[in-house]
Amino acid sequence: MKFTRLTKQQLEELHQEFINFLATQSITADEWIKIKAEKPEVAEEELDIFSDLIWEGVLNKVSYLENISAQQMHLFQLTDKEMKLISVKVLNPNIDLQTEVGFGWFKKNFQGDFVDYLTASKAYSEDKNLDKFNLIKQGAVITKGDLFKWFDDMIE
Repeated sequence: MKFTRLTKQQLEELHQEFINFLATQSITADEWIKIKAEKPEVAEEELDIFSDLIWEGVLNKVSYLENISAQQMHLFQLTDKEMKLISVKVLNPNIDLQTEVGFGWFKKNFQGDFVDYLTASKAYSEDKNLDKFNLIKQGAVITKGDLFKWFDDMIE
């Protein structure tokens, strides 16, 4: 398995897609029930393959990720050739960017002495989607990139 198995809830939401996936392998509903009962390891393999296919599809479309903690924001733009990073660090220990009050403080003070910025870019490894997935595993979430774009415009 390349990524991680989808959760039970995710699999339930993708029920129709999973049925279509099984159909492409000429596995009927009755056969699937039989496989689960008699060859659970084969059923597990099918779930893993399906999960990887779904992850590949999602990761191919991801353009922006954000990982926001109490004192830092890591904003990523995922281009065809590289990952671009805008890192924001709040040096005021009383501010938590994950709260409305903390983010409000940040919006008023983002150009002040208590905020540091860093930009960087990094080429992908041999597996671009695995690089993206690893960022998600570390806590990043998929976004539309509004924060990244705002900072990118401000920094230029």
